[in-house]
Amino acid sequence: MTNREERAGKPAQMVAQLTESATLAMARKSRELAQQGVKVVSLSLGEPDFNTPDFIKAAAADAMEKNITHYPPVNGILEVRQAIAQKFQRDNQLQYSADEILVSTGAKQCIANAILSLVDAGDEVIMPSPYWVSYAEIVKMVGGVVIEVPAGVENDYKITADQLKSAITDKTRLIIYSSPCNPTGSVYSAQELEAFADVIRPHQGLYVISDEIYELIHFTNRPVSMAAMAGMWDRTITVNGVSKAFAMTGWRIGYMAAPKWIIDACNKMQGQITSGANSIAQMAAKAAVEADPTVVEDMVKTFKSRRDLVFGLLQEIPNIKINLPEGAFYFFPDVRYYLGKKHGDRVMHTAQDLCMYLLEVHQLALVTGEAFGDPNCIRISYATNEAILKEAIHRLKTGLADLHD
Repeated sequence: MTNREERAGKPAQMVAQLTESATLAMARKSRELAQQGVKVVSLSLGEPDFNTPDFIKAAAADAMEKNITHYPPVNGILEVRQAIAQKFQRDNQLQYSADEILVSTGAKQCIANAILSLVDAGDEVIMPSPYWVSYAEIVKMVGGVVIEVPAGVENDYKITADQLKSAITDKTRLIIYSSPCNPTGSVYSAQELEAFADVIRPHQGLYVISDEIYELIHFTNRPVSMAAMAGMWDRTITVNGVSKAFAMTGWRIGYMAAPKWIIDACNKMQGQITSGANSIAQMAAKAAVEADPTVVEDMVKTFKSRRDLVFGLLQEIPNIKINLPEGAFYFFPDVRYYLGKKHGDRVMHTAQDLCMYLLEVHQLALVTGEAFGDPNCIRISYATNEAILKEAIHRLKTGLADLHD
């Protein structure tokens, strides 16, 4: 049998080694049960339960009326990139020209563009763990080596500069992190980022992807950009977008800012895959980034109220450990106490086993922490109304109480 014949009906090895997104997988399983008439309570997706603001929808309608419906430039419509550059100046005190901005089909594509453009096979990519599910999978696509640097709940799920220093080798090409973090809600302070910058600066050819998609959803101090640290502007790729803060998940617009040579490389990559992002969605995103950030204050206050509610409810559950998130809309409880316990003959060997038990027995959809780099945790999204949150945490509490040695 030839090699081609052996591969009949099989995808390429690169695809075969990838893991399905855990968040999307749980959402799919929840929908399948719902189609069977099962009433699932789902806290699995990180999607705001608000509608896109009317002024943004009006901008999209105006774009259609003006026939801004043709192929846009690969790197984004010029006036959109200019608006994004002005946003960075206004909100982050960062100077970029329009040529140092790239607009993509979501922040995920920005991250993929950067990884595909910077990482060669064998290069090491450092990820503070927990991390967002897609980081590691994209690195796998190019044959990069994921180096996880763990941080537990007792450290607010944040690594230290000393941990970072110990992880860097001659093969390290990239560091990727998010702040506010998905899945923990943790936020790195300016002092913590400056300590990281002190570690990174001496290593020429080492770059940072700072994922700031949750920038506007914060409950204490406003998050700080790594690119604002001394000597880090030309070493940092800053990724952001409009999905979370402006409830525009379906519009699929993300953007990145970086030195022009990196943007040019990502532009070349994007030009061979998707070309330019949707022109109408770009003009809607322009209205979003031009708006005063205070337009999302009411939504952020709602998220804070939900955070406080869930924090109180989770504290009533024995033997789980939690931090108090400073941003985003997630909790990441450490549930290791319950791993190894049983429900009848069913053993909770892993957090994935626990999540499947909660889904199938208690109709509660959560996401295993294994996908985020911490097998002792589960992720809870509180991007839904308080009635659903109360019911969900009740089901979680009941499900855990039903387990035995």
